[in-house]
Amino acid sequence: MARIVVIGAGMGAMAAAARLAVAGHRVTVFERTATYGGAVGRFERDGFAFDTGPGLLQVPAVHRDLFVKTGKEPLEARVDLVQVDPAARHVFADGTEVSLPNASRAGVVSALDGALGAGAGERWGDFLVRAREAWDRTRRPLLEEPLWADWRVLGEREPYPALRQRRLLRTRTASTLAEVADRELADPRLAALLESHALAYGLDPRTAPASAAVLPYMEHAFGVWYVRGGLRELARAVYERCLARRVEFTFGAAVERIVEKDGRAAGVELAGGTVVEADFVVAGVAPGVLERIGPAAAARGADEVPAQHGLPSRLTVHLALRGPRPSDAAHRTVVHTDDRARELACLFGDGSGVPDRPTVTVLRPDDPASVPDDGHEALTLTATVPAYRDAPGGASRDAFAELADTMITRAGLAVPDLRDRVLWHEVRTPRDVAEATGADGGAVPAPALAAAGGRLLHPANTTRLPGLFTVGGWAHPGGGLPHAGMSGALVAGLIVEGPDFRGSQ
Repeated sequence: MARIVVIGAGMGAMAAAARLAVAGHRVTVFERTATYGGAVGRFERDGFAFDTGPGLLQVPAVHRDLFVKTGKEPLEARVDLVQVDPAARHVFADGTEVSLPNASRAGVVSALDGALGAGAGERWGDFLVRAREAWDRTRRPLLEEPLWADWRVLGEREPYPALRQRRLLRTRTASTLAEVADRELADPRLAALLESHALAYGLDPRTAPASAAVLPYMEHAFGVWYVRGGLRELARAVYERCLARRVEFTFGAAVERIVEKDGRAAGVELAGGTVVEADFVVAGVAPGVLERIGPAAAARGADEVPAQHGLPSRLTVHLALRGPRPSDAAHRTVVHTDDRARELACLFGDGSGVPDRPTVTVLRPDDPASVPDDGHEALTLTATVPAYRDAPGGASRDAFAELADTMITRAGLAVPDLRDRVLWHEVRTPRDVAEATGADGGAVPAPALAAAGGRLLHPANTTRLPGLFTVGGWAHPGGGLPHAGMSGALVAGLIVEGPDFRGSQ
């Protein structure tokens, strides 16, 4: 039985802790904040309750596997998991609207043909077929296996089978997601639909590789899911599974230093000087935190994947509304920007300021646990924004107040009489994200993607310091709840089975 210290109680870290404990190890988690879940939090006021992090779940199989492997019990025995239908409603810049059924190719094709015109659905359906091929080619190396030692192969190969187009005696294929949208979808609304999936993960569709096509494919193939009571209930279930496997948690315990002895990780030193010895250390922290607390031997090497820089954050607005939720309201509505060029320029460095008419996602859960009674509704708005170090006004919450008001206005395109129904609203800025997660500027990690020279890969779960492993959204295979859960499975496999571990079969 090994002694294992886990730094942080985020979702990936807890997934690793539960799997390691069920393998017979003694696991202790030290979390600097007062609670578990990392970015998966909950805000409550006056009987209203809101998710402060992800509001929907994709690829639930990752967490189903976690619960089966750590207790021979289905995930649904611990949380009320429901499929969201429609998967999303989209309001485009020209006023066109479409509701897309959940996990139904035929339904999506029909809906797009009806809303956007004949042929639109077929083009999107054909795109999804190609996206599936990219998924099939990358699923194992990007989700189910430790990062390859020859990771550059993943960076060099573009797995998306872009259509070949011959123009002016030259054959061209799309290499970025924006080029896929332009050359293969032939409709600005379909382009907006595709690019919104990248934008939701903080990716610039102009530079994101064509392999980012796997992002909408994942949603299409595995559906969109909600947990009754909010995604915080999923975090609670994972935490309770850890406790049931005798994982020990200490909250309000900041790790100041990873202890090195005889050339390997040997424990941690807490604030106040207490040293906790361990045979392995698992760090579920953001890169800046690991650089501060980790030994020099754990530093990134020249042979490791490129560091991700300049990732944006999220601005969230929670709205308490008078009046009940209409029975026909979509759980999720995406209100697309009417100036995508301006939005991308503000977000990705070749412009200034915050987007003044951003793409806004509106979440309207049909969940009694989110409201004080059936005469009220809880609404959450999110938009991708620059990390606070890049925003005008620095870290001030006031810097985002005007944008939050704009988001409410834009959400009114999807929710009639929205402003008249508002009782109060609460703004959650990138600084709040930083305080919850420790990520520099409140940046949000993106999922790992192939191609682009490896720019969107994440550091391996192993480090240059033996006995030290990394887990969570900033480690392989990257950000998002499914990816964080897989990172936990990979770290547990590497510790339990050793460096020859090659992932689940």
